[in-house]
Amino acid sequence: MRGWRVVLLSLVLGISGVNANETIEVPKQVRLASERWEDYTNADGTGIAWDILRKVFEPAGVKVVVFSVPYSRAIGLVKRGEADAWVGSYHEESPDNLYPRWNFDTDHIYALSLASKPLPTPENLGQFKLSWVRGYDYQCYLPTVGEYREVQRREGILPMLERGRVDFYIDAQTEVDYVLDQAVEGERSKFRSTHIAELPLYLAFGKTDRGRALQALFDQRMEKLVASGELRAIFSHWSQPYPFDKVEGLSTLNRTCRSI
Repeated sequence: MRGWRVVLLSLVLGISGVNANETIEVPKQVRLASERWEDYTNADGTGIAWDILRKVFEPAGVKVVVFSVPYSRAIGLVKRGEADAWVGSYHEESPDNLYPRWNFDTDHIYALSLASKPLPTPENLGQFKLSWVRGYDYQCYLPTVGEYREVQRREGILPMLERGRVDFYIDAQTEVDYVLDQAVEGERSKFRSTHIAELPLYLAFGKTDRGRALQALFDQRMEKLVASGELRAIFSHWSQPYPFDKVEGLSTLNRTCRSI
């Protein structure tokens, strides 16, 4: 009889242990790391992305803590457990992270070129020489990409286009506008930016119990906020298009390769 009691007690403890592991307590704060993008993720905690993410987490009792660091360092902070998620990842950009079902925004991707170049489309991009900032891996999201070169920084893009080293520079809308602002007065009209794709933006959570709890909360809150339309006011405040309405004629592209 004593042996049966030991077995029964072991079974009860085992079941209790499984249930305890399934219920992960949500942390009181979420540590978010991001590169500083002007009016999007400003270092002082202002910007549309920070406003969206505070709206997601803080009404649920989770305080948003901001780290403003370069993009690669943001990824490293999450990998080392010093941050819970990094901001602005494309879907499954890194196999080392957990991705929620919901994106929090959409990147509007543009091709910058001389105005004399043919109009680019996602289908004909493979016919041209392309360029983008190292690490953005647009070849994984844009179909038919052929020849491309990566650059370290966004300075010097306009001369590169003028000299014909590349035909199109690919980047998000705000970064393309930043590059265009470098044009000499009166010469901006020499260039043209063309919308080519929409890429959903995600939080990339660490693969930890803490990350899983925050990921689950994020999806729950986004489901509610999108259904209620509560996020619409934030996008309106920052004069940005609302990303959760269906936009006819614009393509949302999926990833076709992974970083190693």
